[in-house]
Amino acid sequence: MRKSILLAAICSLMIVYGCDPATSPNAEKPVYLNDGIAVGTLDEVGMKKEVIKEVVDSINSGYYPNRHSLLIYKDDKLVFEVYFTGRDYCWGRDLGIVSHSDTVLHDMRSVSKSIVSACIGIAIEQGKIEGADQKVFDFFKDYNQYNIGGKGELTIRHLLTMTSGLEWDETVPADNTEAQMEASEDIVGFILSRNLVSAPGTVWNYNGGTTELLANIILRTTGKNVYAFAKEYLFEPMGITHSQWTNYYGKNNPAAASGLRLSSRDMLKFGILYQNKGKWGSTQIVPMNWVMDSFAPGISLPAAENTPNGAYGYQFWIYNDSIQSKPVTVQAAVGNGDQRIYIDQNNKLIIVTTAGIYNMWDIQNNAKAIHRKLYDSFSVNQNDLL
Repeated sequence: MRKSILLAAICSLMIVYGCDPATSPNAEKPVYLNDGIAVGTLDEVGMKKEVIKEVVDSINSGYYPNRHSLLIYKDDKLVFEVYFTGRDYCWGRDLGIVSHSDTVLHDMRSVSKSIVSACIGIAIEQGKIEGADQKVFDFFKDYNQYNIGGKGELTIRHLLTMTSGLEWDETVPADNTEAQMEASEDIVGFILSRNLVSAPGTVWNYNGGTTELLANIILRTTGKNVYAFAKEYLFEPMGITHSQWTNYYGKNNPAAASGLRLSSRDMLKFGILYQNKGKWGSTQIVPMNWVMDSFAPGISLPAAENTPNGAYGYQFWIYNDSIQSKPVTVQAAVGNGDQRIYIDQNNKLIIVTTAGIYNMWDIQNNAKAIHRKLYDSFSVNQNDLL
């Protein structure tokens, strides 16, 4: 999520979908593409178009800067889909001004982590991995020289929940631990050699290196790198046929923690899959218990993460909020630059949005603000799921 890439000046935005910037959202249904996503209208699901118009107008004015897409999926239907033109990057490489659409790929950044988590769940179901409590060094016996000082207690669960206890700092400066890992000739060795600074399972610390270890576990147990595995067992069963996974510079392995590129519609498919407890249509792709465990709070987040009452699951963020004086719990796949898949199971709502505000952590008019604003368009249900 915290890639060390500086973004150029924020470009002006213009809408390129079904309505002019100053007009109301198009009352027509989003286009049905026979891709497994049902479509409907805002009216059908009781969402107020004037609220959606206000959000779109604010995007066009630059209030929500460099927004690239916004999709609303409510009551099992895609009811709003809009794309914008704006400057974008591919893992730091400037793409210039891009006219985004339902077919254009976009950096997922750390949304990639949630995909890796799904792959681990599938590999466990296949019997390739014993379970979330299997010890990490079971898979890295060739790195046993680093199995010291309590690191032998590390489990897959600790990697998933960012509670490995390994020394790690992913703050933005270019010499952070993530950047050092990417430059290392031996990524696995670099990660496993980190000092243990807290007991595994006790302290949350954001660590993309643990996602790299998860991807390497997939490679070592299945013979497929994480991208090949995801394509065969996750993407293709959902009809996701167009994707990319950027490799580390000068290396042949995918950048598991941040390198995936998908379209916004395919991001939505992943959200639908998890909202439906791992099912796509009648096919169980990700085990139901894995989805439930992924969405369960594995550890509370520190206050510094600016997520009051927040928690972290299996590479998913968990936000507990009060909206319209009612408790609302949202699970989210989160990526640098403001890439988001918000899943509110109780309100049957999924919000997908992409943007190009990479490393701009202090922007308040961001995806979170849009997400909260969209709740003004309907009556919120009491959270009774947790």
